[in-house]
Amino acid sequence: MIWSDDTARALLRDCFDAAVASAHPAVVLADHLPSKPRGRCVVVGAGKASAAMAAALDEAWPDVALTGAVVAPHGTTYPQGRIDLMFAAHPVPDAGSMAAARHMLALVEGLDQDDLVIALLSGGASSLLALPAGAITLEQKQAINRALLRSGAPIAEMNAVRRALSAIKGGKLAAAAAPARLVTLAISDVPGDSPATIGSGPTVPDPTSPTQARAILARYGIAVPEAVAAHLAAAPAPARAAPPDYRLIATPQLALRAAAAVAEAAGLRTLILGDALQAEARELGRTLAGIALGATRHGTPLAPPCLILSGGEAGVTIPPGATPGQGGRNTECLLSLGLELDGAGGDPGIWALAADTDGIDGASDAAGAVFGPDSLARMRAAGVDPAALLDGHDSYRAFDLLGDLIRTGPTDTNVNDFRAILVA
Repeated sequence: MIWSDDTARALLRDCFDAAVASAHPAVVLADHLPSKPRGRCVVVGAGKASAAMAAALDEAWPDVALTGAVVAPHGTTYPQGRIDLMFAAHPVPDAGSMAAARHMLALVEGLDQDDLVIALLSGGASSLLALPAGAITLEQKQAINRALLRSGAPIAEMNAVRRALSAIKGGKLAAAAAPARLVTLAISDVPGDSPATIGSGPTVPDPTSPTQARAILARYGIAVPEAVAAHLAAAPAPARAAPPDYRLIATPQLALRAAAAVAEAAGLRTLILGDALQAEARELGRTLAGIALGATRHGTPLAPPCLILSGGEAGVTIPPGATPGQGGRNTECLLSLGLELDGAGGDPGIWALAADTDGIDGASDAAGAVFGPDSLARMRAAGVDPAALLDGHDSYRAFDLLGDLIRTGPTDTNVNDFRAILVA
């Protein structure tokens, strides 16, 4: 097959859509449900996919009396069934996050061994389910959360701090539900699929300590108020607990495999580099460009025509005092990739897509974007300098000018970033 700009872009979009569809709760949740309870069934949950997960559970168990609530980002629209839907802010928690956390803790109080608690967790739960511990205020948690988001810290480190400052994360929701049977159904959006990192682990023991949280804050130069410092100094190390019943119903690796199947059906060789690639977005873009050039010039790591897939979560570090433009880690990675290809002489046979499977790249209204062999030339013809846009963390504008942003709206799932490079 001879790949044109239209067919290459269409194939990349088909692969992204397949990855997202493979992780939708309506497709995957029912196969992971536990045995039905003898007593009550209380549902709690949080995340960008929580409304869709609640709806899937409602449909799968029409003969079980379900009660409970989940919390989703403001603006989520989903038909509400027997499980109540609450709203809060993402990526920085708000008063709704606190109200939701208190309500979830109240819902699981007073249950017995015949009762079942099903916790539905997905990406975004850390912000949506926030209850400051001790004397810490919401405003203090918000400030620390914003600082962490700007620091470039990986999600595992951010969530270690969030657990240490929380009255519900790090297994505290599970402790409140005892002695009821607790089953967690989770959609992973984190590198490594760690239950302690997904939503900051409200239903699993905390593997990190307050001492480690203090070290993370110090590493990134994040000043903390007295109440936070006092809490971290006085908080005991996490208690050991029995292994939880924790079920991953969708993961980045499974989504990448779904995309690979689409590419292979179109006659492409495929390679999944990994589902947990973590790096600064622009550095990751440069690395991926080098891999694509190796394929087109030397047939390694595989010969064209091929599709190179990867997942994980890139980071974007905003220097102190800087005022960034509008962007996201996926468009920043993609623009960096394009500039690296351009610096190496360009290539007429390389296209790439980078997007977040939840439909939101950073704080923008786009999931990500598509890059083609002529993208940089079109940006320059429009009167902008793509290198300057990258330096200003304004990658959204670069692709918006071209009409090459991917806008899906919320996808009702979240299996982290998706990246695909087509080498024709």
